[in-house]
Amino acid sequence: MTSQTGLQVSAPPALVRCRTLVEPALRAAVRGLHPLPRRMASFSLGWCDADGTPSAAPGGKGVRQALAVLGAEAVGAAGDVAVPAAVAVELVHTFSLVHDDIMDGDERRRHRDTAWKAFGTGPAVLTGDALFALAVQTLARTGGEHGGEAVRLLAEALGELVHGQADDLLFEARPWVGPDAVGISEYRAMAGRKTGSLLGCATALGPVLAGAPPLLVGALAEAGRQLGLAFQAVDDLLGIWGDPLTTGKPVHSDLRRRKKTLPVLAAMALDPAAGRRLAALLGPGGPVEEADARRAADLVEEAGGRAFALAEARRHAAAAHACLRGVPLAEHAVGELVALSEYLVERQL
Repeated sequence: MTSQTGLQVSAPPALVRCRTLVEPALRAAVRGLHPLPRRMASFSLGWCDADGTPSAAPGGKGVRQALAVLGAEAVGAAGDVAVPAAVAVELVHTFSLVHDDIMDGDERRRHRDTAWKAFGTGPAVLTGDALFALAVQTLARTGGEHGGEAVRLLAEALGELVHGQADDLLFEARPWVGPDAVGISEYRAMAGRKTGSLLGCATALGPVLAGAPPLLVGALAEAGRQLGLAFQAVDDLLGIWGDPLTTGKPVHSDLRRRKKTLPVLAAMALDPAAGRRLAALLGPGGPVEEADARRAADLVEEAGGRAFALAEARRHAAAAHACLRGVPLAEHAVGELVALSEYLVERQL
């Protein structure tokens, strides 16, 4: 993988190690679903094709499950303590993607049809619901002294995630300019809920199941939330300039959908003249043509929106590192968390 600077950015070994640890339990959990949502969940996770044939299609990066495992290791516990937490957050993440693709009308994810496109909207909604329920069941079945606290933490993150997604949907109906336009501060609050909440939950759930003290749980939760904000800023960059061979989506996809993302909002705030031109290109009407989307991408970059979003991602990653360094945690796990954050910020742009 190549970064914006042209340097190779390799996935950290912790991602592979944690996925190897968690995947057997994740597959076992999905096997317990009804056959229809089971096949659709397996498809969404990259395990099979739409007809059920086993597939080598690449799934997600496994960031959230890795955060759960590394969070537990950071407080001195064995990584397998966090496996139920890792399964739960991966199921929630997959549920959110299935439903997001329906709401956004996205037809492609990871180089193939999205679940609703492959199976229909109704079955995709049902599959998202099944994954949501399975995530909660997975944590509830852990039992033990800390199971209840883990379920509470996940429920709070789910509430925040829904709040953030609702804000994101409402942003679509608001104008690009004027007193009702979406501001950067509003965007940050939305991203903190929609993306930061689940990453913060993931990083805290392993420590909760391990019985870590509140000081350490809180520091890891905040580190995860900051990493989520960095992750979202980079996703916004990829939604405009990402290589389709890497993202699995068309180039300029967010611009063609008129999505209010950080680079565009920043460009409008930094350069009002460019903002007016962007509003004209992305204003209400029919689909944004590719030529207009390309011009809008150039305007965003010229106005400083691309640089602003990348700086924002790096700032939040640094804040995550400060959280990790500010409390007594296992150094090897902190190092792996820092390496993971650097990989997520510097992935291909």
